[in-house]
Amino acid sequence: MNTEALLRDVRARLSEGGLRACLLVRDLGTGEELGIDPDTDLPSASLVKVPLALATLERIRRGELDGATLLDVAPGRVITPGPTGLSRFRHPARIAIDDLLYLSTCLSDGTAADALFDLTPPARVAGLLREAGLRGITVRHRTEELFDTPVERFDADQVHLAHALAIDAGTSGRGHRVPQLDTTRANTGSARSFVDLLQALWTPSKIHPEVAEPLRDLLAHNVLRHRLTPDFSSDASRWSSKTGTLLNLRHEIGVVEHADGQTFAIAVLTESSVPAGAQPGVDALMAEAARRLRDHLRQL
Repeated sequence: MNTEALLRDVRARLSEGGLRACLLVRDLGTGEELGIDPDTDLPSASLVKVPLALATLERIRRGELDGATLLDVAPGRVITPGPTGLSRFRHPARIAIDDLLYLSTCLSDGTAADALFDLTPPARVAGLLREAGLRGITVRHRTEELFDTPVERFDADQVHLAHALAIDAGTSGRGHRVPQLDTTRANTGSARSFVDLLQALWTPSKIHPEVAEPLRDLLAHNVLRHRLTPDFSSDASRWSSKTGTLLNLRHEIGVVEHADGQTFAIAVLTESSVPAGAQPGVDALMAEAARRLRDHLRQL
């Protein structure tokens, strides 16, 4: 199958599964890439925790922060809810900045992320991205705002109504009645901008090795591995990634390093048109699309 036919078929498969997808796969050795709508900005959801980790590590490198510094996180002080990590703690905790980085990046712990945002506010994170030569990723707000959506206002048996609102309340200009889905107000990025970030972490760039190496390690130890991982993790490859989920958004970015030396940066950002929270078939479809593009690049 030639490249044009492949892209048409992948796009059709995604559409049949109820997905509008923006994706990009780039060979970090050759620069060759394949994508579908890779320059479309979408709300980044928890993907923002990667720029946050980069900014925190850069400030540690500069001596502005000490990774061993202990911070007190008291129940009720940082209010971001979530299924794992500090949001489930019932008692005060004293945690080092280095360990907050692990919780935020590897467990997608929103409470840990907001403790880090207390140290490095969104505007400073955005500024450090620009200093690193990275464009196209906006950081406008903390993660606690991701948990003040219609989902939190509906009873459990009505959550589908929140997803229906997310699907139907957007505008052609990428505005939205739900602020967290409005690209003029939310944290945003495109598949290309996140692949650029991954490339800067894996290849020589303005990002200092003392920042890039620990961030690569954090991504390698990501615990949430239910989307692209089944198609990219094996005994002959290493998969490092971060997911992002919000209402009808399902994202994952990552890098697969093959034993033969080939390395690919991948970003899959999607909007589902199906009003449901759990959609394992969609996750599998995302992985299939990214794998097919990676396989095609390997054959070029």
